[in-house]
Amino acid sequence: MKTIEASEVGRPAADHLLPRLVRAARREVVDRRPVWFMRQAGRSLPEYRKIRESYDLFTICQNPELCAEVTLQPVRRLGVDGAVLFADIMLPVAFGLGVELQLVDGVGPVVDHPIRSQPDIDRLQARPAGEAVPFVMETIKLLRRELDPSVAVIGFSGAPFTLAGYLIEGKPSREFLATKTMMYSEPALWDALMTRLSGLVLDYLLTQVEAGAQIVQVFDSWVGSLSPADYRRYVLPHMAGIFSGLRRGGAPSIHFGTGTAGILSLMREAGGDVIGVDWRVDLGDAWRVTGYDRGIQGNLDPALLLGPWPVVEDGARRVIEAAGGRPGHIFNLGHGVLPATPVEQLQRLVEFVHGS
Repeated sequence: MKTIEASEVGRPAADHLLPRLVRAARREVVDRRPVWFMRQAGRSLPEYRKIRESYDLFTICQNPELCAEVTLQPVRRLGVDGAVLFADIMLPVAFGLGVELQLVDGVGPVVDHPIRSQPDIDRLQARPAGEAVPFVMETIKLLRRELDPSVAVIGFSGAPFTLAGYLIEGKPSREFLATKTMMYSEPALWDALMTRLSGLVLDYLLTQVEAGAQIVQVFDSWVGSLSPADYRRYVLPHMAGIFSGLRRGGAPSIHFGTGTAGILSLMREAGGDVIGVDWRVDLGDAWRVTGYDRGIQGNLDPALLLGPWPVVEDGARRVIEAAGGRPGHIFNLGHGVLPATPVEQLQRLVEFVHGS
C-alpha cells in the first residue's frame, strides 16, 4: 500500500490526485460514486468491540495509534471511500473549554455543571485546538501516512447549537426546553455562548485540516428541533461564520443535520460545499432546495440495513436515482450506523453503490 510521507501532510495536491470523495464534494465528475457511513468506525464492527473490552472511548481517542487503528478498521472491512476520524464531538469542549463531563453508556455526554449564566460562560477556558487536543491532530497525521491516497481523511466537529444543547441541558434531550428558554429569555447570553462555541468549532476544524484532514463535516444533530424563524435568528449567523472561515483552510465542508427538511434553504444560506440530509426527505427534492451549485450527501435510512438485502438494495437504488446522475452526490446513510447492523449488509451496500 502506497503511503504519504509526513512532510506531505497538509500540502496541496493536484486535483487529479485527490480522493474521489473530495473531488465529488467539489462536484467534479468521478469514476464511481463515493460512499462512507457516519459512525462507521466502531459500534457494528466486532474488531472494535474487542478493543472496547479493554479501553473506554476517551482513552481510545487520546491514544493516536489506537485511535488510528479504530478509524482504519471500516476502511479495511467495508471498502469505503473515506476514513472518518474516530472521536467524540465533546472532545474539544472537555479539553478546550475545560468542561467537566462524562460519557455515560446508554445515555451520552453528561455535563457536571450545566451552563445557565454569564459567570458559567466566563469560566470556560480558551485553549487552541492544537494545544487542547494534540492527540486528535496526531491521529490525523497517522491516518494520512497509513491510508491509500484514494481514501479521504474526514475530520468533523459538532455544531454550536448541538454542543450548546448538551452544555445547557446537561445531558441529551429531545425537547431542549432549557436551551430554548435561554434563547428566548436571554438572547444576549445565548449569543455569547454561541460565539464562544463557534470560535471553538472553527479553530478545531481548521487545525484538523492543517494536520491533514481532506474534508470536514459539521454535525448539527439536534438542530431539527428548531423552527425556521428560530434557526435564522439564533443559529444561522454563527454557522455562516464557521463556513466562511473554513474557506481559508482549502478543504471542502459538509453541513449535516437531522430533521432539517423545513430549514434546508436556510442551511444553504449558512454555507457548506455539501449539504448532508437525513432519510426524512427525498434526496432529489432536497437537492433542488439546496441548489445544484453544491453537493449533497445521503440519505438511506439506517434502519433499512436491519432488514433483508432486497429492501436495502431497493432503498439504495431509489437514493441513487434521486440524485439524477449529477456530479456531487456522496452516498451515506441519513444518520449513523446502528449498532445491530450486520457488517455483511454494509459491505454489500458499498459494492452496490460503487457498481451503480
